[in-house]
Amino acid sequence: MKKQMSKLVVSALSACMAIGLCACGSTTSNTDTSDTKTETTDTAKDTSSEETATVAEDTGKTLNIEVWNEEFKSRITDHYPGYEKTDDTHGKIGDVTVNWIITPSDDNAYQNNLDSVLPGNADASEDKKVDIFLVEADYAQKYVSKDADVAMTMKDLGITDSDLSKQYSYTQDIVKDADGNMRASSWQACSAGLIYNRDAAKEVLGSDDPETVQQAVKDWDTYEETAKKMKAAGYKMSSTVNDTYRVYSNNVSKPWVDGTKVQIDDNMKAWVDNSKKEVDAGETGTAELWGDDWAKGFYPQGKVFCYFGPAWFFNFSMKADDSTSIAANGGWGFCVGPQSFYWGGTWICAAKGTDNPNLVKDIILKMTTDDSIMKEIAEKDSDCVNNKNVLKELAGSDDGNLAILGGQNPYQQLADGAEKVDMSNTSIYDQGCNEEFQSAMKNYFDGNASYDDALAQFNKAIVEKYPELTTE
Repeated sequence: MKKQMSKLVVSALSACMAIGLCACGSTTSNTDTSDTKTETTDTAKDTSSEETATVAEDTGKTLNIEVWNEEFKSRITDHYPGYEKTDDTHGKIGDVTVNWIITPSDDNAYQNNLDSVLPGNADASEDKKVDIFLVEADYAQKYVSKDADVAMTMKDLGITDSDLSKQYSYTQDIVKDADGNMRASSWQACSAGLIYNRDAAKEVLGSDDPETVQQAVKDWDTYEETAKKMKAAGYKMSSTVNDTYRVYSNNVSKPWVDGTKVQIDDNMKAWVDNSKKEVDAGETGTAELWGDDWAKGFYPQGKVFCYFGPAWFFNFSMKADDSTSIAANGGWGFCVGPQSFYWGGTWICAAKGTDNPNLVKDIILKMTTDDSIMKEIAEKDSDCVNNKNVLKELAGSDDGNLAILGGQNPYQQLADGAEKVDMSNTSIYDQGCNEEFQSAMKNYFDGNASYDDALAQFNKAIVEKYPELTTE
């Protein structure tokens, strides 16, 4: 076990160097899809020159899928052709039993489970092998690096660049190894924006039109001026300082770690300074994300002007199934906000050692490249899917109008945002650094510590979590 865990840690460090080579902006198989004729011609040309790997025969009678929640299971249940549900944790695809292994992410339990089962997966007994596992952006490189060697490359599955040509560049870059091989694929392109309360906008700004609201939040200085107006009218600008965190952290000019040294980007210091002003002025709070206090603004009586989030936020987070919520009554609008950013995303990995490689390949192709299935996902689940053609179609059609947004169509903004995502400053330490930084700064925002004391708390927590790092 100790040897297996060390292998993952070493792979993660190798990935830290690799991701700089995989920054957003790569031109491989990600040309602009505005000219369908040109794209079709190029794709045909690519297909003729690509070699397709020979995939071993499927021998497994059980497809084991490691997940941390119900999201991917619901996507498969609702959209994968031929899937039959048998109970809450099992299904059937043909004569193969699908076994959903759900380990919540709390206290890092999901990653700890992967660290336990993946390195020895090839030697696991028949039908006990992991076939598919999922990863998130914050820790994807830990599992898709070449040295970790726990995820198959898309090429080894027989999936070509042409198959993946309609995806957004950043969604591929984040799961490439040091050799530039993709080791996962996503159905989501999680560009995000500012989600605003339409009634508050009409009351305070005189209009709930997205262009009008965008002018009122076009940069952080203007955002702050609007926050003062909202405060005067009885609204908080945002529910918590953590609502704006990812907007700042996605727009840094350097990664959290340089070599082994932790560094605080100027944009993170700006988040601290601006958040402190807003908390002290009563324009926002310090509640934890996902808690009851944070969610009060999903209802009219919560008196919150805006949240920041991607498309999955609409249905997954904003209480759309509660008839008394703002979302259920079409009361939210969407605009870009002060800065473009992204949040989240789920990538499907084929586990090294799977005994169902062809079925895994088919699931990845259908769920992350099939136009009709991805359009279904967008329409049913309000997801911003990882397919340029589908988003273009939705942006130009009433099919993209969302009831949660009062009939507004957000897909052109989401598509534009996905093109702007820059992964060049990502590091393997992002999850830990982001969590510990927010936790430490809460003491400062609440008036229980000075900034220097909060920073010292952060530094102490980081070197405890990552002993190989330094903060001086």
